[in-house]
Amino acid sequence: MKKLLKGLSKVVTFDNKDSIFDGYDILINDRVIEKIDKDIKLEMDMEVIDCRGLLAMPGFVNTHHHLYQTLFRGIDEVQEKPLFPWLVGLYEFWKHIGPEAVYYGGMVGFSELLRTGCTTTMDHHYVFPENKPSTLIDEQIRAAKEIGIRFHATRGSMSLGKSNGGLPPDSVVQSGDRILEDSERLINKYHDKEDLAMTRIALAPCSPFSVTEDLMIKSQELARKNGVMLHTHLAETKDEERFCLEMYGRKPVELMESVGWLGEDVWFAHVIHVNEEEMKKLKGSGVAHCPSSNMKLNSGICPTTDLLKAGVKVSIAVDGSASNDGSNMWEEVRRAYLLNHLKYGTEGLDAYNILRLATRGGAEVLGRYDIGILEGGKAADIVLYDLDDVAYAGCHNPLVGLVTCGNTSLVKMTMVNGRIVVKDGELLTVNTKSVRKEAHKIAEDIVKIERNKR
Repeated sequence: MKKLLKGLSKVVTFDNKDSIFDGYDILINDRVIEKIDKDIKLEMDMEVIDCRGLLAMPGFVNTHHHLYQTLFRGIDEVQEKPLFPWLVGLYEFWKHIGPEAVYYGGMVGFSELLRTGCTTTMDHHYVFPENKPSTLIDEQIRAAKEIGIRFHATRGSMSLGKSNGGLPPDSVVQSGDRILEDSERLINKYHDKEDLAMTRIALAPCSPFSVTEDLMIKSQELARKNGVMLHTHLAETKDEERFCLEMYGRKPVELMESVGWLGEDVWFAHVIHVNEEEMKKLKGSGVAHCPSSNMKLNSGICPTTDLLKAGVKVSIAVDGSASNDGSNMWEEVRRAYLLNHLKYGTEGLDAYNILRLATRGGAEVLGRYDIGILEGGKAADIVLYDLDDVAYAGCHNPLVGLVTCGNTSLVKMTMVNGRIVVKDGELLTVNTKSVRKEAHKIAEDIVKIERNKR
């Protein structure tokens, strides 16, 4: 059945002409947008949705997350710490996660993302405890299919344990051969290279301080052999820079260059501590800017405007919930805007361009050109916003209002692949109360296991 979004107050397309339409309709045919026009005629068996007073945009595209971390928010032992001590403390809890925790952690994160306007997300899962099944990515994919979100699962990994000079405990690292074998299994089983794909796979060794050079090289060889993308953390903190200089004799970007990790098929999380020459080397690669995480862990401010000027693709992301405490894409957009202006002042990005980073920008970072834009032939990933609230009164530009005003981040409607999954801020595909109850019990049990050992 076709769907007609009728009488939209504003349609923000992010197409090549930067088209913004007032009083237009959007016709959806199955999974794609058929056309955007004024006064589209009604047809038999067409579902008509009254959109008067609503603003339509492409769904947000979240380019960096650690979904299992939704079960580890507000743990006293790791509050008020920078990245390395924060990680060391959390590894001791994370070594207890299993399939159930990964499934429900995913369900919690997906729920938050969909309700705040995100239609596509990736996840960077790299913790595989030695005494647990290795099919944890499969649990994430199962959760994504059930809840109805477009999902880029990355096969993360850690191969450099504490005994060999790395940061993580040996109990959560795997051998390079085992990592590569499972990476190939996931690509063969789940990766869909076609347009409108709901599931894709990428390879994502965790970071320079938790994997070997050999794994980085072999991962990029395997990824390029199979036509999938590459992802890792990069230049997040000065501690990381010191580690790379001591361990490899190179700074993080130089290390990536030496192992073949630069190009259109690579994107990095954070990229805060880089100079002008390093930005030039990153030209064509992508960056996931994670405002809340960078603020909470005191990592620094991503040089977003400078990266864009250097030809780097930039997007916005929530990062893992334990360093952000929420999977709220709308809020990340607000914070990205404010951090950009804190760093660049009047030369900062305006509301339109920040929103573009969060939509089309995210799609381009993930190597996708079928999402992130509202136009005929593109995926029907559409979010509707209702700005008819006292919190927006007196705002004369709806896009500025969307970024800087409002007392809520719950959207009016989220549509993924032509399917309505959120309406009036509520998920239609799963019972969030049941998800919350099960997820919280699993989280409490894991934390209790570790604390009882101390």
